[in-house]
Amino acid sequence: MNSKRVYYAMVAAIVLLSIAIIGSAYAANTMLAAKSKELVELKLRDQVLSQEQTGLIKAKKDIERYDSLDKIAKAIVPQDKDQARAVREIIKIAADSGITPSSISFPVSTLGQKAAGSSAVAGGTPAGNSATGKTSLSQLKPVKDIKGVYVLKVTISQDAKDAVPYPRFIDFLSRLEQNRRTAQVSSIVLQPSPNNRSQVAFTLTLDEFIKP
Repeated sequence: MNSKRVYYAMVAAIVLLSIAIIGSAYAANTMLAAKSKELVELKLRDQVLSQEQTGLIKAKKDIERYDSLDKIAKAIVPQDKDQARAVREIIKIAADSGITPSSISFPVSTLGQKAAGSSAVAGGTPAGNSATGKTSLSQLKPVKDIKGVYVLKVTISQDAKDAVPYPRFIDFLSRLEQNRRTAQVSSIVLQPSPNNRSQVAFTLTLDEFIKP
């Protein structure tokens, strides 16, 4: 009888021990699963933060780069359409080439004009709000695909009665293309003098780029 009791006691102890082992294993497995999930979340968060940090560094570099480009653009492209200054520069360049232009003209200003019941100027800017704070957009046309940059057409004419030697014209053209206000010649019309074929009359159309 005593041996049976001992036997049953041992069986009960083994069952309880087995249950305890299984419970401990389950608890440990659950805890490991939770820790594993937490670790995965921490890794993902770290990866996201790392990507954000990389993006921030790139953004800062882009800001520095584009800020530098903006400063270069402002240094190269005039910020106003000072016509008097443009005329003075053209006359000086012409004088350096031994030329006196017959005329220098600009597009007719639409500032203050009204069309279709609303005020507007070239480039679609309302006349009442045509000033950008630094310059009026009247007479200007926006440059395609370059936001914030406008072009002002300048026409330089040399009458046939005041024809100039062709080499002087070439020198004048070269000097114009080195000037930051008149860097692009968009149209050239030449007319050789009937009395002296080495002399020419001309009409030049220049594109003066402006970034208000």
